[in-house]
Amino acid sequence: MLTTLINAFKNKDIRVKVYKMLLLLLVFRIGCFIPVPGLIRSTFETAITGNDFLTLMSSITGGALAQGTLFALGIGPYINASIIMQLLCVGIPALERLSKLGEEGRKKISQYTRYATILLAVIQSVGIIVSFGQSQNAIQLSLFGNSAFLAGLFMTIVYTAGAFIVMWLGERITEHGVGNGQSMIIFTGILATAGNAIVAKFGQISTDTGAIWELIAFVLVTAVIFFAIVYVDLSERKVPVQYAKQVRGRKMYGGQSSSIPIRISGGGVMPLIFSFSILSFPQMLSSMFWPGSAFDTWWTKWMSASAAGWGAVVYALVLCILIFAFSFFYAQMQFNPDDIARNIQQNGGFINHIRPGKATAAYLKKISNRITLFGAIYLSLVAFVPSVAFAWASLDLVNVFSTTGILIIVSVAMEFEKQLQAQMMMKTHKGFLK
Repeated sequence: MLTTLINAFKNKDIRVKVYKMLLLLLVFRIGCFIPVPGLIRSTFETAITGNDFLTLMSSITGGALAQGTLFALGIGPYINASIIMQLLCVGIPALERLSKLGEEGRKKISQYTRYATILLAVIQSVGIIVSFGQSQNAIQLSLFGNSAFLAGLFMTIVYTAGAFIVMWLGERITEHGVGNGQSMIIFTGILATAGNAIVAKFGQISTDTGAIWELIAFVLVTAVIFFAIVYVDLSERKVPVQYAKQVRGRKMYGGQSSSIPIRISGGGVMPLIFSFSILSFPQMLSSMFWPGSAFDTWWTKWMSASAAGWGAVVYALVLCILIFAFSFFYAQMQFNPDDIARNIQQNGGFINHIRPGKATAAYLKKISNRITLFGAIYLSLVAFVPSVAFAWASLDLVNVFSTTGILIIVSVAMEFEKQLQAQMMMKTHKGFLK
């Protein structure tokens, strides 16, 4: 990674793109510190911290949600809108046909995603302000003529505008920078949250001599976990494919061997995000609209990350079932054995000792299901092992990297390296052709 960065900075065009990306990310971080008039930050932060789902969202925004600043919603509404549009493109034939129309179709889907982002930002803003603003006395109504409606309307507009600005920054990073802009914004937010916690831990060293050993243990545990995740994330099964020789006119085609790579974690971090979201979303709604109700108490006891005793066991089992279900769902979305088998047959290819057509599709499906099974087991372990390991290292640093945050950091960092290598290769070939 370091070597790739050094080589990338030697190229002027790539260096300019990286500088533009860093400048846009700096604008994002500045927006995370711009306060919203009329909001009592300390009271708002205390109210947000009590909700597992909103705490996770706050870590992704670099703490902006807990502090109630301009970019409190971060890139979350856009990510949710993108996920919804992906699912709709699979379930609705009209959108599926639109997604296959090339550049024009992608532009229309991007426009629909922007509309959905605004709608989700408004809904999320209203929910957060109504529950944690007025009920927790976190809004200074005197600034709005003691009108709760005007205060809520003003902050909804501010937070929706902030989410739209973050979406715009992400699109500009994708266009003018390196890699996916939305992923880089999430990456920056998680690192900022982790950095704040580690800096606070450094501040304890002067009064607590044991803090230095906790930091050392935390660094070692983090290095081991990151190494294990990278090692598994890069693992893949390569299915060898042979192509028969074909004579067309005076030229001969084929006669080569290739392979189909099947990753062990083809769905990436999405199964974890969906699983955590499904279990956290009912708690968020109940704590917003029915705090202290029987349903809120039952869900907190049996289906929340803060559950204890048998509740923690039930939560772990349900989470693992959801991870397995979404892992197989995403594997089917991203890897279609029937289409791959058809393409192999049409191009004169075959897998050794396997008949072309349906037999090849069944063979690929069998391999995909086995790899997805191990991928689901891997994600289930990642969902629990890091928090236990971080708790052993230091209770103060147990929430520095969430489970989802760790996978996002690893995935984005490796994708960023691949993008840099692709940019360097493109520049090298361009210079060679000249």
